[in-house]
Amino acid sequence: MADFHLLITDWYRQNKRALPWRSTKEPYSIWLSEIILQQTRVDQGTAYYHKFMENYPTVMHLAKAEEQEVLNLWQGLGYYSRARNLHATAKHITHDLNGQFPNNFKDLLKLKGVGEYTAAAIASFSFKEPVSVVDGNVYRVLSRVFNIDTPIDSTEGKKQFAQLAQELISINEPDTHNQAIMEFGAMHCTPANPKCESCPLIALCMSHENKTIQSRPVKSKKTKVRDRFFHYLLFEDQEHFYISQRTEKDIWQNMYQFPLIETDISGELKNFEPYTEIQANFVSSEITHLLSHQKIHTFFYHFPATSLSKETPLIKVNKNDFGDFPIPRIIDRYLESL
Repeated sequence: MADFHLLITDWYRQNKRALPWRSTKEPYSIWLSEIILQQTRVDQGTAYYHKFMENYPTVMHLAKAEEQEVLNLWQGLGYYSRARNLHATAKHITHDLNGQFPNNFKDLLKLKGVGEYTAAAIASFSFKEPVSVVDGNVYRVLSRVFNIDTPIDSTEGKKQFAQLAQELISINEPDTHNQAIMEFGAMHCTPANPKCESCPLIALCMSHENKTIQSRPVKSKKTKVRDRFFHYLLFEDQEHFYISQRTEKDIWQNMYQFPLIETDISGELKNFEPYTEIQANFVSSEITHLLSHQKIHTFFYHFPATSLSKETPLIKVNKNDFGDFPIPRIIDRYLESL
């Protein structure tokens, strides 16, 4: 156990990436980075981290922002519930906790949008609490080094890996230890092509000895993907778009979009009521957009604004101001392609 910590932290000190949130112990910066990096690659997330820090340098600045501003800045990252939780938590910390982050794992868990992994990251990085982080990288490293075939998505597996990770953590250097094991999984013990020939843990690695590297970690469940069929109606004149806000509890809640008709089956739409009775001037080819549990099949239909039913309540927006509204990435991508 001691060898594991010494070897992996030694590797980390020599190979770690210079990431901006690693140069501080300030919990706001670490919390912000961890929320951004959920479901987001480091190279993409870093740019967003800088944008948020420039616009909201403290948790109080973030709390004072309008939700639409936060969603707009978040645009392109997806999983927008993260942004809404981020904003709600900033207001809670500012107004209810006098601007002070909780300084321990148990109380950090009470924050909206903060799960066990994020709470452990903040607690160990900011406050040196010896609580282990367990993410995809940690699962992979531990399952390989200790040749564990218990599925990581099972109740038994989650308990087993959490217990092992906690046994391995250093009491004196929990921050460095946690950073090291995650970085090692991200850069060295990678999913497809791990660098076994230069691995500092090779003498400890039971999967290497048993030739089970490529079959670790084990997963038991296959995520079922739901197909959805979206038809966006793009009404425009020379200067304006007509949009609405998504208010239902669904993907992209509180974001803006073109009028939408959702159907149960794929294929082009023929009936555009209640928005208009005329046929579209132009119909895009089908565009697909993948989310974690959903596959969105999308068509865009172009209409002149004069064909819009006058009874339909929509927001008339100048095209020059359209960038001020947070919109789903699939709409953004489509407009960029025109």
